[in-house]
Amino acid sequence: MNYTEIELQELKEEVSQMWKLVLSQLEKAKQAFLGGDVEVAQEVVSREKRVDAYELKIDSDCENYIALYSPVAIDLRLVLSLIRISITLERIGDFAEGIACHVVEENGRKANTQLVEELQLEKMLDTLLGMLSDSFVALESENTKISGRIISKDFEIDKLYHSSLNVLTAYLLQNPGDILYGLKLILIIRKLERIGDHCRNIVEEIVFYVDAKVLKHGGKKKPESLIANLNVNNIRA
Repeated sequence: MNYTEIELQELKEEVSQMWKLVLSQLEKAKQAFLGGDVEVAQEVVSREKRVDAYELKIDSDCENYIALYSPVAIDLRLVLSLIRISITLERIGDFAEGIACHVVEENGRKANTQLVEELQLEKMLDTLLGMLSDSFVALESENTKISGRIISKDFEIDKLYHSSLNVLTAYLLQNPGDILYGLKLILIIRKLERIGDHCRNIVEEIVFYVDAKVLKHGGKKKPESLIANLNVNNIRA
């Protein structure tokens, strides 16, 4: 392995470490939200600065690599993807912090168990954690065969998001005293939907790096069409 390859591996390792931190942030945000655990929520908030620091360092290191080695083909795609993935991970970290801040502001008020079940918020969180974990595996293994499956989960998140709005509307009509709480829940649900979009963006970056295929700005096609598109004409340069 030559020096430039060692540098590339170090860049990937930096992103991997950031990824593990963001995944932990989202897991703890889930724990804090469902259990009303202020202490865990405060831990998420305090660790957000580490997520930001990772993003800044990765961005700087990738820029330096491009300036020093003028990479081409797959090496250039990797560096560009790592920059964009780190930015996206930082945004997911922001959303995890936002969920944690909600718990702190509510002073540990535990979410209404029945309402959480009807909104399927735990399912949304588990699906998002699965998307983020599977995407990490896809990058580490440079295997895009599971990309279609990961992207299809974003459609599941969208369905849960839209159905949750109807459920919450019905609940608030019956419980007008909880309108403020309901509005805050809408913000949480919206954050979860956006995390799904960002996980999808990460997968698209991995496909760009590994297969030299651009999926972004193609609109939200049906999962079957995306999976079929991912399985044909893969190019590795």
